[in-house]
Amino acid sequence: MAFSDRLLDAGEDIWAAQKAHPFVTELAAGTLDEAAFRHWVRQDYRYLQDYARLFALAGATAREEETMAHLLGVAHQVLDTEMDLHREFAADYGIAAADLETTEKAPTCLAYTNFLVRTAYEGREAEIAAALYPCMQGYLDVAEHMADLAEEEHRYTPFIEMYTGAEFREATEWCRAYVDRCGDRYPGQHDAMERAFLTSAKLEHRFWEMAYTREGWEL
Repeated sequence: MAFSDRLLDAGEDIWAAQKAHPFVTELAAGTLDEAAFRHWVRQDYRYLQDYARLFALAGATAREEETMAHLLGVAHQVLDTEMDLHREFAADYGIAAADLETTEKAPTCLAYTNFLVRTAYEGREAEIAAALYPCMQGYLDVAEHMADLAEEEHRYTPFIEMYTGAEFREATEWCRAYVDRCGDRYPGQHDAMERAFLTSAKLEHRFWEMAYTREGWEL
């Protein structure tokens, strides 16, 4: 069994919880409260800033030149292209770029990005690969589930199409293969990889909850 499949088996219950979450099912139906979606947009923008940092740090850790180039290229793409697309996406929901930049991270977003960046600074290559994998594979699997649930086109259809599109599938497949290479190369790190994977997966699930409840800092 490929190591990425072993990780997905370990996270099966988390994947099921994500697919059953009301943010996911209501988005698929087109009935999700727009305020919850706008909260997701704001928080995901702040997440992406550290996601780019994660790939840059992962590139600095990678042993192979080709892998290093790819990871650093993803970091550049997130900052140079995906952030612009996110700003355009936000504008469609009445969120200005300045609003995105000044958004305070909700507790869950802060916990997730702190975990990823700390793993990138302190972990080894295999652990970093496993930590970034749930964001890629999770969004593809959840978006495919949304596509299966959706009965017609609606205002959230572009979200579903973005995460089921060819470009995102290709990126996820590369990430999956990277996890498998690390699993083959570093058998002694399997337990650390699984722990990192499951922590990221749990935080992915919490991210949907954070957006749905419009989580903030309650003083």
